[in-house]
Amino acid sequence: MRVTLSFPHPECGSEGRPDCEKCAVRSLPLPLTLGARLLPVAVLASMGWALSSGPFASTPAADDDKKPQSESTTAPSRTAAPMTYRTSPEPCRGISQATVKSLVPGAKTAGKEIPSTDKTLRRTCSWNALKGFDYRWLDVSYELKKSDEAARSAYGQRLEEKGGGGAVPGLGDTGYSVVNLTTKDKQQTREGVVVTRVSNALVVVTYNGSDFETKKAPSTDEINKGAIKAAKEAVAALEKAQ
Repeated sequence: MRVTLSFPHPECGSEGRPDCEKCAVRSLPLPLTLGARLLPVAVLASMGWALSSGPFASTPAADDDKKPQSESTTAPSRTAAPMTYRTSPEPCRGISQATVKSLVPGAKTAGKEIPSTDKTLRRTCSWNALKGFDYRWLDVSYELKKSDEAARSAYGQRLEEKGGGGAVPGLGDTGYSVVNLTTKDKQQTREGVVVTRVSNALVVVTYNGSDFETKKAPSTDEINKGAIKAAKEAVAALEKAQ
């Protein structure tokens, strides 16, 4: 018994050769035992039988045995949550003129935006002035993260860096305030920092002051309340801009 199978010529499709579909085929003799096993399949196929339903169809158990042990279902795709805030408001407009005059007497209400390497990620504006012997500094910064989770992480790191302080209820998704006193060359300076997270954005306000006549610093209460007041306005400006 002789069974032959046809295979395309190895040079089919090469330059100067006709397409494989048009190439001549060649027949190769198969061993008798292999030919005997292939013949029934060839006959059934020529009669139009579907192997999936014919006598040679594999059983489910056999198919399972052939599956690789490492096979696993494809995990469902995860779609990243959309960013709530993609751009920040103009930081110098984040604080009202009335508040600037109150917290930083003598300062230009327009403020000055600090240059940033990427305004889509961070924008900061500052106000400062010396009126008589009293010096005040205020700045507000908007920082945008790629996700709420990234903002939560950054918020936590800020709290670890500052230490002390406490929560500010009703400020953004979560707010935190800390006030510290430093002394250099007998001159005191008291600084308050408020960090607020709103979805994927951080709003950071810094407010400090010194009295160069008495060498003393403003009270903790004055600095803390001033920083929180500015933070509330900056958060409102962020939410309104969206």
